[in-house]
Amino acid sequence: MYEKTYPNKRFKHTIQFLEKHIPKTESILDLGVVNPFTEIMLEHGYSVENTKGEDLDLNTSTILNSDADVITAFEIFEHLLSPFTVLKSIKADRLVASVPLKLWFSSAYRSKTDMLDRHYHEFEDWQFDWLLEKAGWKIIDRQKWTNPTKKIGIRPILRWFTPRYYIIYAERV
Repeated sequence: MYEKTYPNKRFKHTIQFLEKHIPKTESILDLGVVNPFTEIMLEHGYSVENTKGEDLDLNTSTILNSDADVITAFEIFEHLLSPFTVLKSIKADRLVASVPLKLWFSSAYRSKTDMLDRHYHEFEDWQFDWLLEKAGWKIIDRQKWTNPTKKIGIRPILRWFTPRYYIIYAERV
């Protein structure tokens, strides 16, 4: 179903990485509102609850009050002014998170019409690793992948071999 409508490559890599590290018996709190990937996790047998759209920079109560075994955060940290605060507030001892990588040939994403739909951070992999380490996490596994497009031009060609997404599995130290 999602293969025709949603970002097939990104979602395929993400669910494979999640299945590699997280048993389906574990409960998940997914940071961010219900979205197409929430549906994919449910279709794959995961028990998932989402945050409710609160500003996680200002209100981490859902995270603090969660008894989920695992926290997932797929393309959410780049939208936060202070992802460190959110990472520190997580009580679960396992985290699966992905971020778009900073591309030297493309500016950070910024919606002109939606103030919330902007990237305050686009990380290089070492920056995201450092943030996680400072917040008390040890990365156990990591993976990157490209995001090719069928457009014509120099940047579309560069997207064929320049990694765009970075995903990690980490455990609380």
